[in-house]
Amino acid sequence: MTQRLFGTDGMRGRVNTAPMTPDIALRLGLAAGTLYRHRHGRGGRVVIGKDTRLSGYIFENALTAGLLAAGMDVFLVGPLPTPAISFLTTNMRADLGIVISASHNPYHDNGIKFFDAEGFKIPDEAEQRMTDLVLDPDHHWDYPDPAHTGRAYKIKDAPGRYIVYIKNSFPAHLSLEGLRVVIDCANGANYLVAPMALEELGADVVRMSTEPNGLNINYQCGSLHPEGVVAKVRETRADIGLALDGDADRLIVVDEKGNVLDGDQIMALCARDLMRQNRLPGNLLVATVMSNMALEVFMREQGGSLLRTPVGDRHVVAAMRETGATLGGEQSGHLIFREYSTTGDGLLAALQILAIMRKEQKPLSELAGLLTPYPQELINVPAPNKPDLTGNAAVQDAVARTEQQLHGRGRVLLRYSGTEPLCRVMVEGPDIGEVRELATELAAVVRQACQ
Repeated sequence: MTQRLFGTDGMRGRVNTAPMTPDIALRLGLAAGTLYRHRHGRGGRVVIGKDTRLSGYIFENALTAGLLAAGMDVFLVGPLPTPAISFLTTNMRADLGIVISASHNPYHDNGIKFFDAEGFKIPDEAEQRMTDLVLDPDHHWDYPDPAHTGRAYKIKDAPGRYIVYIKNSFPAHLSLEGLRVVIDCANGANYLVAPMALEELGADVVRMSTEPNGLNINYQCGSLHPEGVVAKVRETRADIGLALDGDADRLIVVDEKGNVLDGDQIMALCARDLMRQNRLPGNLLVATVMSNMALEVFMREQGGSLLRTPVGDRHVVAAMRETGATLGGEQSGHLIFREYSTTGDGLLAALQILAIMRKEQKPLSELAGLLTPYPQELINVPAPNKPDLTGNAAVQDAVARTEQQLHGRGRVLLRYSGTEPLCRVMVEGPDIGEVRELATELAAVVRQACQ
């Protein structure tokens, strides 16, 4: 069986436990340098950014050592959002971008993901080639001559570059003057840049979770805990609340009444706006299998269509590149606006919503009430070994029974998490009581199969 280091969103795990150890990170830097140097007749350039986890120092230094030893120059930009690293990789004409982050996970986890020279996540084949080099104990590295090892530089103006770029996605004739915006940065990578960008556009910004200490990233805050933003929006009578995750590539929105809007509802709002401007190619929206059926129905009623992909924003982006679509995302809040970015960007998505509010001169609660999501029950079942469920008769019989009971009015989805030892059991349908009962019954069968 082929050994793997990478999941659906890079390499991720508990710090100082394989694969998230300094020795593996060092070898990963060597592997990346070996594969990506000399791509343009020179030693090559790498941009490295991170979120605010204490362990970021470990992996930043280990990766840098490996890359320098392989002959690549390294540009360190410090704590910045994942989408900022994607942008800076292309902006600085680098050959590779690296993000050190575990996204929405707790501080004790960390991760490493790569972007290519065009700002897209590197393909599975490149990840596997690096994996083979890292895990081969007998591999002899092709070290360059000592005169051709790399140099490391700290780029101090990186936040400013990203702010200018992100503000250019907001219509020049509009302003955020008069809008009160609550933003929860999850004590993560966007704790500095996001509030500054909103303030520079004229917003009255109420900051939350913008004091990282290396251990409080995502702790009871951010996109996984929007209840804090709900309370603050009501307390301050804000026009909108924004909740980012640790690496700021996902967004959850709260309207002025305190209602939480997920990625599906945001995509519906943005898709309709783009269709009205004839700026949505083919009236096509790309989303994953996790998106609610209500989004599919909405797009059909608007004269458009929804293309579903496997879970993971890299699959969404791949489908968008293949079809020419310019809008896509995930229910979890990863939103990709290909007109401006090559990956999910929470702040970019927030500015598109704010632009719609300014153009329409309407409160968000009135604009965003486009979907009534079908009830959905999602149960996470521990699955340390992730057995093949397609060949398990008991599980397949249970799925068939569940689908039969839904009579074509709902969906069943079983999938393993790409970052955690879990099987996600999802049942969707018009009746919440029936959905919960069916999901509980199905999860019990799956739990038995995963033991």
